Amino acid sequence: MPHSVYIHIPFCTNKCYYCDFNSFVTQNQQLVWDYLYALEQEIILTMKQTPPDAIQTIFVGGGTPTFLSAEQMKYFLNAVRQHIPNQTDDIEFTMEANPGTTDPEKLTIMRKGGVNRLSYGVQAFDDELLRKIGRIHDSAQVFRSLHDARQAGFTNISIDLIFGLPGQSVELFKKTLNQAFDLGLQHFSAYSLKVEENTLFHVLYEKNQLILPAEEEEVAMYELVRQEMKLHGYRQYEISNFAQDGYESGHNKTYWKNEEYYGIGAGAHGYVKRSRHINAGPVQQYMQLVKQNGLPRIEEFTVSDREVMEEFMIMGLRLMEGISKREFFKRYGKLIEDVFGKQITNLEKLGLLEQVGDRVRLTEKGIPLGNEVFMRFLE
Repeated sequence: MPHSVYIHIPFCTNKCYYCDFNSFVTQNQQLVWDYLYALEQEIILTMKQTPPDAIQTIFVGGGTPTFLSAEQMKYFLNAVRQHIPNQTDDIEFTMEANPGTTDPEKLTIMRKGGVNRLSYGVQAFDDELLRKIGRIHDSAQVFRSLHDARQAGFTNISIDLIFGLPGQSVELFKKTLNQAFDLGLQHFSAYSLKVEENTLFHVLYEKNQLILPAEEEEVAMYELVRQEMKLHGYRQYEISNFAQDGYESGHNKTYWKNEEYYGIGAGAHGYVKRSRHINAGPVQQYMQLVKQNGLPRIEEFTVSDREVMEEFMIMGLRLMEGISKREFFKRYGKLIEDVFGKQITNLEKLGLLEQVGDRVRLTEKGIPLGNEVFMRFLE
């Protein structure tokens, strides 16, 4: 049975220029309430259909979950507490947040409602750069939000940073990192900008109106973040994630270890009993399907043996510890050498993979070339 739950809150105050997530800008508070009622019904039916034996992590993503008002947040967290059974005493309960959307009242409700980890979408500390990428917060709101979070009792806080942004130099990114380290946080995620379809940035890119740093500058930013994180006591445990000891994201490790999880909410994906499902993304369609069918799924399919083994390799190799050959055999009843021996040998010859005892992992040379490595395992 899955030990993790992902819940999607799709609402946002605005749409960032780079964002292709399932998010929806609205001022209609009744629509938000109606969504929460539908979400509660999906939670009830999902747990009834496949009862969990122990829930170890819950992750609420978006959108912007902290878009919810204080009363909506209280209602939502009560539904999670009431309808998701067998939550462990040491559960990791993460909620994504945007600076400026978490006042002291809401943060207190979240903490009392069981949330014990926050992940803020900070992205940068340069106000002009934030404006260029469509963020509506400024750096002052970052500091205020983090102060309020600590006052409310949060001791496990992560922030997201993006590099390779329009007009961003290595020097400017180093300044962002220095400001981030001054915050005394437990966890960082640092991602390179990806220009995704169905975003304003993609439209500008197609018109040659999006001026991005050169590829070598982006590589230099990634190497800089890896070096600086290590110097400041944050261990890189995944390609884009860094943590103080004991503060790694347990929920995200569920994905990287290709373990099963419940996916609830508009546009959410779930993976239960070797079957993946996708929920309707548009809010109105999602709510209509919940009303009609109980579960708002628009696609459901069983993952083949070959696909699940490929996913195990691709996701597991994102972790610095790599993957376990014993775990591979335990799950799939096959030796990893019999399935992927050729790929592993070729990547070892290229200096991109190494075998250390039971584990197969990326080398220092392979870490920045992860996507090239992962592609080799796709049939």
